[in-house]
Amino acid sequence: MNTKIRISAVSYTNTKPFLYGIQHSDIINRIDLSLDMPSDCAQKLIDDKVDIGLIPVAAILSLPQWEIVSDYCIGASGPVNSVFIFSNCEVKDIKTLQLDPESRSSNNLAMVLLKNYWRADHQMIKNAPDYASSNDPYTAFVQIGDRTFGKKQHYKYVYDLAEEWQKFTGLPFVFAAWVANKPIPADFMDGFNKALKSGLDHRTELLKELPQRADFDLDDYLMHKLDFDLTEDKKKALHLFHDYIKAL
Repeated sequence: MNTKIRISAVSYTNTKPFLYGIQHSDIINRIDLSLDMPSDCAQKLIDDKVDIGLIPVAAILSLPQWEIVSDYCIGASGPVNSVFIFSNCEVKDIKTLQLDPESRSSNNLAMVLLKNYWRADHQMIKNAPDYASSNDPYTAFVQIGDRTFGKKQHYKYVYDLAEEWQKFTGLPFVFAAWVANKPIPADFMDGFNKALKSGLDHRTELLKELPQRADFDLDDYLMHKLDFDLTEDKKKALHLFHDYIKAL
């Protein structure tokens, strides 16, 4: 009897095309799938509780052995519209940055940009009691995923981190990649990639199933803002990002 491949994926809207493809193909019978927030996806892969995870790319640095196993990722070429710094002041004046408890990569991306691009003199606060709000004029916070939908209009200063990375480096950005912590059979990966592609090809059908929001354009988000192909430029960006994280 074949043992099922254990897979952890992010539960955010940005992953729904992949899940649609997986759930509408035969690969679903060959896997044991769990949906988690990004930091938990990464931890499960680190702890060997899963074999493949759609994990935040910063977490790759915590894996003793890793390989990117898919042609697809969660990425953006320009603004992504779901990964932000929300701020009470201009970014160069930020004194305190409150980090998102659900994220690793985006917190690291914010720190890399603050240090190298904006050159802001700031401190980071992990586990701020109410991290997504502050009345202090020089405090900002990182927030990612569905919790940011419709929030842009409520803050004076809003920075889309994928867009700012592109301004800084000229490259697209990869937020999460399908990463394995052990060798995975090639025939399985072939079927898995086909399932992911099928989900991307059926985004129009998926959008009909998702609840629509008056304050956020889901169609634009899933069809245009997110860029799911793991191109050579995205791989280059991933390695550059790792170099910047190591130098923080």
